[in-house]
Amino acid sequence: MRALVTGGAGFIGSHLIDRLISRGDKVVVLDNLSSGKIEFIQTHIDSGSVVLIEGDLTNFDDVHGAMDGIDCVFHLAANPDIRLGTKITDTDLKQGTIATYNIVESMRRCDVKKIVFASSSVVYGENAPMPTPENHGPCMPISLYGASKQAGEGLISSWVGTFGLQAWIFRFANIIGHRGTHGVIFDFIHKLKADPSRLEVLGNGLQEKSYMEVGDCVDGILHVMENSNESLNLFNLGSHDTASVTRIAEIVVEETKCMDAKIEYTGGDRGWAGDIPRAMLGIDKMLSTGYDVRYNSEDAIRHTAKCLIEEIGL
Repeated sequence: MRALVTGGAGFIGSHLIDRLISRGDKVVVLDNLSSGKIEFIQTHIDSGSVVLIEGDLTNFDDVHGAMDGIDCVFHLAANPDIRLGTKITDTDLKQGTIATYNIVESMRRCDVKKIVFASSSVVYGENAPMPTPENHGPCMPISLYGASKQAGEGLISSWVGTFGLQAWIFRFANIIGHRGTHGVIFDFIHKLKADPSRLEVLGNGLQEKSYMEVGDCVDGILHVMENSNESLNLFNLGSHDTASVTRIAEIVVEETKCMDAKIEYTGGDRGWAGDIPRAMLGIDKMLSTGYDVRYNSEDAIRHTAKCLIEEIGL
């Protein structure tokens, strides 16, 4: 298979590429390197297994030019910073919705028929039942990032219905692990590196979500693709449990050995505007394919903390 991976130099994309290359696929990466890091995929580039195209998904010509000879698109690129959308409000419109339109329209013109889309649990909005099944609705996202993911799902499903694409849409839990470049664990480590005596937590620390280790995530993607072959395949990908932000702070303090750090809270029930305080995905549909995760939330958090401490340096 010849795969196009958008955002392939990023966190999840680079791990997916590791798996694709290990099974013998050829990979083209389309990435503007705004948040991805070329060193994540440099070994594969040097070996000739990966071709990197530095391009912008908001530029139709860049996207169309990368589509030649592609069998399947893994569309993972997006704005990685949900909070940024509250300051620059067209960020997710451009990097999410318009980028996804450029992908599916380029696929139509180049007769590429298969797409995998990285969506998110945030499309469900707040007050969804926990755990949240795929058929919960209506989906009412409360962040601009969530709105762009829902719009991307709609574009893809309409291209499936109108132009005969086959799609796998995955709504991710919070994905964490080796090579992480953002998120709460990453932020906590940097805060403790700057000041080992205190750790600021946004909100009241009671925010509670499920966390999935990145290797479990990409293995889940490929397993479900092999075991679900509908024209439109929609799956949650997550773990069996949740962890609170306070528990994450405690684990990071333990792993950094900053045992004297005082955990301080900014207050309020959410970390930022558009944050969903409590979320857990229903994963029965994923499990029904025969796939299960290796890490629960807390184990994934501790594993990630150890990896990122080594990568960041503390």
